[in-house]
Amino acid sequence: MAFASKSSLNLPAKLLIAVALFATLGACGGRTKKVINPPRASMQELAAQANGQWKLSVRLQNFSSVPTQFASVSARLRVDGQDAGDIVLSPAVTVGPEAADVVSTTITPALAAKVTVASALAAGRPVRYTLVGRIVTSEPRGDTPFEYESALNPAPGLNGVMR
Repeated sequence: MAFASKSSLNLPAKLLIAVALFATLGACGGRTKKVINPPRASMQELAAQANGQWKLSVRLQNFSSVPTQFASVSARLRVDGQDAGDIVLSPAVTVGPEAADVVSTTITPALAAKVTVASALAAGRPVRYTLVGRIVTSEPRGDTPFEYESALNPAPGLNGVMR
């Protein structure tokens, strides 16, 4: 026994339903809302150099849903409560949405901070640090104050390096 299947909808009704479905799907894949959140800077690595300077790897974080171009970063670095010095960067780097990038700089730390880090490295203990400053972005335009506090630990097998 053979069954003949006949749709209860005619061709114009089927076409109308198909167009409505495609329009609905198109609306779902439309524009995403731009979310602009303040950027942040943190320390990824501190490497004590033989000449007494520190090579710093600074992590620039973009928490926005659009790319952010970092024009400048200026911050005061404190290590275990000791002023270490100022970090001044003009990275001109674009960081993608909800991503991060690392830039490097070198500073000559204040003596008390240098002694603090050297003691921590010798003892194999972490140091707390604080960055307080401003981040200027050129796209989207912004001038954002920030404060970040965390710790750096001696990196096993890497003399003079804290991460």
